[in-house]
Amino acid sequence: MNIKPIVPREQAFRDIDDAIDHYLTEAGGRVALGFIDALEQAYRSIGRHPAASSPRYAHELALPSLRSHLLKRYPYLVFYVELDDRIDVWRVLHAKRDIPASLQGSENT
Repeated sequence: MNIKPIVPREQAFRDIDDAIDHYLTEAGGRVALGFIDALEQAYRSIGRHPAASSPRYAHELALPSLRSHLLKRYPYLVFYVELDDRIDVWRVLHAKRDIPASLQGSENT
């Protein structure tokens, strides 16, 4: 099985840092570590089966290759595009955000 490497963009790193800070402040270290574990599990799944995630927002935003993967037990979505040599992670966003507005322009950053 060919597993593609996950390469988060700068904005995805900022999203992840914000989520971790939120969980550390609001729920403590154990919950923050759980978020990190869920994110790592999602990355492994995406790397193995990139086409298995939802194309829902691809249709809404007219970005045909965009996929999203919901974290287990956390309300966050990983947004990414599969490339020939890697998985390009654009954003990691809370599911209650205005997703289309948050993703506008992400394809250029």
